[in-house]
Amino acid sequence: MSRTWLKWMPAVAVPAVIAVGVLAVPLQAGATVDLPDKSPQDVLELAAGSTVDTFSGTLEQTSDLGLPEIPSTGDAAAAEFSAALDLLTGSHTVRVYQNGADQSRVQVQDTMSERNLIRNGSDLWLYDSADNTAAHTTLPAAGEEFAEKSGETYTPSDLAEKFLADVSPSTAVTLAENTQVAGRTAYELVLTPNTDDTLVGSVSIAVDSETGLPLRVQVDARNAEEPAVSVAFTTLSLDAPAADLFAFTPPAGATVTEETLPSAADLGHSGTEPNGATVIGTGWDAVVTMPAGADADQLAELTASPLYSQLTEAVDGGRALSTTLVSVFITDDGRVFAGSVPVERLQAAAAQE
Repeated sequence: MSRTWLKWMPAVAVPAVIAVGVLAVPLQAGATVDLPDKSPQDVLELAAGSTVDTFSGTLEQTSDLGLPEIPSTGDAAAAEFSAALDLLTGSHTVRVYQNGADQSRVQVQDTMSERNLIRNGSDLWLYDSADNTAAHTTLPAAGEEFAEKSGETYTPSDLAEKFLADVSPSTAVTLAENTQVAGRTAYELVLTPNTDDTLVGSVSIAVDSETGLPLRVQVDARNAEEPAVSVAFTTLSLDAPAADLFAFTPPAGATVTEETLPSAADLGHSGTEPNGATVIGTGWDAVVTMPAGADADQLAELTASPLYSQLTEAVDGGRALSTTLVSVFITDDGRVFAGSVPVERLQAAAAQE
């Protein structure tokens, strides 16, 4: 996948890594919400049965992964890396619009600019107002499958679906106090790993009491005081958005490129993972591994950047990036291991291969 589309991947990198194993808007303090009693299983079924696919609203995404402040080095590769980490740090306001399965728009509102990801039928556009660039691609007939595999997720519903799909005996499912999100009453599901071998402490999902639509997903890292990741609606309407929101024409003077989608093999069809990646183990402590040589050019550029040595630390067998929720281990021979586990778990996985 090209660098243009990779600009969006950090927005979902954390939930994607965690979802392989199964990430703040605060609760409304003091609000008493009286709802009919339900069991955790009832709320799981309510969320699983939600059919809401028409809505618009504003999201607040916050991330506190314990990443160090990224210095400015003037290096082009470092600047790209810094931009890639942008959505994994701090807070971001996002506008979302959805009208059925094939019309969606995501607007990430940066300080002085805005990024738009727009799908209208088979047309997919990415526009960045900061440099007035637009990228376009045409989705194949199986566009929904592409969207799922490429990580095109932003809403609490998208993230909740990943977690709820893997509820298993390795997870304790309970209910916290009922709450309100974006003015709507909700049940609060809490998923807690039954293992100490993961960095994830718990995942809380606020489920709309009327429609089953997940309104907020909050991920707490083990032993952390603040949520590691939270994505929540602050406003929400279930009315159909205006049709013209999904019609996009590049502004005058914009640099427009045509992008080619990854092949079926790259997307990981038939049970394989993208770029030859495999998954070691199951559950919350699963590890994703990529073989040496996968995305070799980008990996070489990354490791050559001054930021690489500043954001990672030397460990036995390679270098590691550690956050409160996700660890990444790049071996000396070019293999990559990642997961919501301590670095030691990644090193052990590398030693067994």
